[in-house]
Amino acid sequence: MKYYIIAGEKSGDLHASNLVKELKIVDPNATFRGCGGDEMQAQGVELLKHYKDMAFMGFLEVVKNLMTIRKNIKNVKKDIAAYQPDVVILVDYSGFNLRIAEFTKKAGIKTYYYISPKVWAWNTGRAKKIKRLVDKMFVIMHFEKEFYKKYDFEVDYVGNPLFDAIGQFEKDEQFLAKEGLGEKPIIAILPGSRYQEVTKILPTMLSVTDKYPDYQFVVAGVKQLPDEVYKEVRERNIKIVFDNTYNLFSYAHAGIITSGTATLETALFDVPQVVCYTTSGVTYAVIKSLIKVKFISLVNLIADKEIVKELIQGEYTSENLKKELDLVLGENRDRILRDYKEMKAKIETEGTSKRTAKLMWQYLNEDKA
Repeated sequence: MKYYIIAGEKSGDLHASNLVKELKIVDPNATFRGCGGDEMQAQGVELLKHYKDMAFMGFLEVVKNLMTIRKNIKNVKKDIAAYQPDVVILVDYSGFNLRIAEFTKKAGIKTYYYISPKVWAWNTGRAKKIKRLVDKMFVIMHFEKEFYKKYDFEVDYVGNPLFDAIGQFEKDEQFLAKEGLGEKPIIAILPGSRYQEVTKILPTMLSVTDKYPDYQFVVAGVKQLPDEVYKEVRERNIKIVFDNTYNLFSYAHAGIITSGTATLETALFDVPQVVCYTTSGVTYAVIKSLIKVKFISLVNLIADKEIVKELIQGEYTSENLKKELDLVLGENRDRILRDYKEMKAKIETEGTSKRTAKLMWQYLNEDKA
């Protein structure tokens, strides 16, 4: 069969690539095209567009880049129409992908959604839109199945694909030597993978680095971003490790992490963390008016309590970051690790990508029968 897959950021690219790997097993004659990144490309997906040219974060940033976004949507629609896939698989990235779902619904193209948009967090009314546009939804959070039931939409809970990704990871015992890292305990800095978020969030993260002479800070960099993004990192003689985050987590003692999938990855590697997030004032005002949940980090959302401190917008200052990092390195460390263990027990699964691929193949064949 012919599959068209769209992932709009780094984590989606990883999970989509693992799904493609499993789809090739259940469907040896499969061909793949779509939008994503290096991981998908490595699995044989022919890319129309790389996610680095598609990801815009925040209300103002989206407005500024509306022409580019509209052009991307138009080009993807045209490409889908030309490719004539048996199914379009949308991976998270809701703003863009729901626009594509409107097109595929009208065109009569089978549409599956893998990794639900976080409609339970804000703008819950979009659940009705998803039900109308999407043929099958495959969710990765245990509470999402019940959420969609409220809208009379039966979805498949397949488990969390991060366990697949981490399960496949092999720690590099020579990592420290290869990266020229010393023996001091490592504090990992993860400023994000999109240009807008890194430029907004990284400076405050770096502002505390000279306060901890007994630790070494290491920034998780992304090669696709312009080199200028990491100018201050180099000026401060802080090490950057590019596209090797799991090895960094394997050796990290603590982390300063931008809100997103990385907060859960950090927890799964048992790295105590402070979660940070800031955006433009307009974007934050819009989000705050719509948000329906108590927390922004996946760690706290899954646990339904504050395991790690979230420094959001006005609270995200150098002073607050130092205060919370001191607690993470000191009196709160053992408690955070205990809470991580309880949180992981709620969601731990194996074979998410394999399970999802088999279900998709099953549904596609039922439809053709």
